[in-house]
Amino acid sequence: MKRNLSDIDRIVRVIVAALFAYLYFGGIVTGALGIVLVVLGAVFLFTSVVSFCPLYSLFKLSTYK
Repeated sequence: MKRNLSDIDRIVRVIVAALFAYLYFGGIVTGALGIVLVVLGAVFLFTSVVSFCPLYSLFKLSTYK
């Protein structure tokens, strides 16, 4: 996998993942929407760790210079 996420993009993804986790585990968002947020947050966290986003690759985008 070729890196396609910049450091700023990775930081934003980690912050959004933390926000989603806070919303779910804080009881602010529950039910199906809460589960969707947790799954999406996990995907954001994983993609930020590996510095690769499959959707960026699919659309031939890259924020990494």
